[in-house]
Amino acid sequence: MRIIGGKYRGKKLFSPQSENVRPTSDKAREALFNILRNRLGANFSEYKLLDIFSGSGAVGLEAISQGFAKVALVDIDIKDLQKNVKLFENDKAKINVVKTDATKPLPLDERFDVLFMDAPYNKGLSEKALLNAMEYLNNGALCLVELEKNEICNFPEKYHVSDERRYGIAKVVIAEFIL
Repeated sequence: MRIIGGKYRGKKLFSPQSENVRPTSDKAREALFNILRNRLGANFSEYKLLDIFSGSGAVGLEAISQGFAKVALVDIDIKDLQKNVKLFENDKAKINVVKTDATKPLPLDERFDVLFMDAPYNKGLSEKALLNAMEYLNNGALCLVELEKNEICNFPEKYHVSDERRYGIAKVVIAEFIL
């Protein structure tokens, strides 16, 4: 695993030691950030990203590399995540690691402009976490939810789905959060 763009391009990340962590591939991450550039523009410096079920932290750390103002990385097991966050010492003030169950209220005191979520596949966790995340999203927040390609996720009412992209065994559902 490596950072694919921005100021840390090429930086190697620690691969997860846990079998429960399934990192978003470099190719899928590149596609995600192309979607973000297309929807938000090339300058990410005003945006904050909430990365739920962050696993190794690859997506959130990619966001830091590509210029996001701040990221919150949420996962119940942060062992692999913490190793990768230590590689970004110069940007540690922009990274908030939160060890918690993403289906329960998060200990956050701010709102975010972008949500990325990659829950364990086919366990029904995405719907619960989406309901919980509403409290932490700005109106108009762009939401990218990775699911197994055949997984069905019923998005809560305030999420307006606009697109879906497939990447191998995964699909990414793109939605906007509207209050």
